[in-house]
Amino acid sequence: MSGLKEDKKTHEFQIAGLPYRLKSSHDDQTVQELVEFVDQKMKQALAASKSGSFQSAAVLAALNIAEELILLKRRAHRELDIIEERAMKLAQDLENSKSNKTSPATL
Repeated sequence: MSGLKEDKKTHEFQIAGLPYRLKSSHDDQTVQELVEFVDQKMKQALAASKSGSFQSAAVLAALNIAEELILLKRRAHRELDIIEERAMKLAQDLENSKSNKTSPATL
């Protein structure tokens, strides 16, 4: 890190009808996307929660978000593994092709 302090802006918003304030160095659009995502998850969790408790809904929403994150990370790792395997095969094919061109032809 450079040690320079990033400028943080205070954002005011609501999640599930409750007001919040957040200081963030992210741009307005990113903060808005985050707020909308969490608000949607909280509303879904409140609707699914049998107790109607805000705390229970918050835990359920957090679990749903964590599930999405973990599944996306797993998928990304699988995709990276596939790309790495392809890159290694291409590099090996390229090496084999170069060595085939430089070896003298035999009759």
